[in-house]
Amino acid sequence: MGCNVALIDQEEIICTSCLYHLPYTDFHLDSNNEAVQLLKGKFPFEFATSMLHLRSGSIVEKLIYNLKYNNHPQVGKYLGKKYGAILGESGFFNDIEVIVPIPLHPKRMMKRGYNQSQCIANGLAETMGVPVNTQLLKRGKYQKSQTKMYRSDRISNVEDSFYCTDGEQGDARHILLVDDVLTTGATMTAAAEELISAIPNCKIFIVSIGRA
Repeated sequence: MGCNVALIDQEEIICTSCLYHLPYTDFHLDSNNEAVQLLKGKFPFEFATSMLHLRSGSIVEKLIYNLKYNNHPQVGKYLGKKYGAILGESGFFNDIEVIVPIPLHPKRMMKRGYNQSQCIANGLAETMGVPVNTQLLKRGKYQKSQTKMYRSDRISNVEDSFYCTDGEQGDARHILLVDDVLTTGATMTAAAEELISAIPNCKIFIVSIGRA
């Protein structure tokens, strides 16, 4: 999925060469990492991290593209499993009670056939031993794709986009919010603010695969 070269025995999804060259951020080792700095002051959260640096033309860009647009949801689960294993050793996520993927609007979900953030969340859940909740947070406004938007346009594009469904969080208050890519933080901010508003005393943790 990263280089279009045929896999050999024992390889899965990503070849050994691409795995070796993945640009890990190591944000999970730094309590004041780049993701934390980006989101600081936008909303209250406990910790934020991203797995990989995302650059134009990179292996990571190809992986994300295959995940989102080429009908390869297995890429998301694979990366989620790998990152979940890493995060489990960091200590920052020991109190997580539920994993919530950033939802897609039903129209986009119907077109794509799956939610790429949910695929990542499912992988994280498998290695972190935490359940995924896809019913708590919903998307109520259909948006244009944000891929080529400027920062100010991204912010206005996600305003009032999310809503929480009553009674779907149970007793869980420590929430891991998951998206595929962290760029300006506009989507994470809008989603987190809705969760904070709807769930008293909740604590938000942030994870993405790519940091653009």
